[in-house]
Amino acid sequence: MIGYVTLGTNDLEKAAAFYDALLGEIGAKRIMQGDTFIAWGAAPDKPGLGVIKPHDGKDACVGNGTMVALACDAPESVDRLYKKAMDLGAADEGAAGPRGDGFYAGYFRDLDGNKLNFYCLT
Repeated sequence: MIGYVTLGTNDLEKAAAFYDALLGEIGAKRIMQGDTFIAWGAAPDKPGLGVIKPHDGKDACVGNGTMVALACDAPESVDRLYKKAMDLGAADEGAAGPRGDGFYAGYFRDLDGNKLNFYCLT
């Protein structure tokens, strides 16, 4: 049902380097870009993720309670990608590990403070 998600950024170049490195780990690459945005995807028929400078010209800010969850195939993938996010300068919001019966996730904030997680069902 979700086609793509965009996250606000105040530094497009810095956000681009972060997501090029992080999303490249799961086979995503830049699929579209312009002066104020960049979008990544793993396949044209799969959901994508983008970063964008807000259209209204105001600073990007983080939505309280907003989070983007990125699906993985196994706990080992969650561990690897969570660690990669940390290595790229993300802030820890909950280390990778089990979160109840059948759910495994690692939570982080990107360089602009947007909250994301990598997760899988076990």
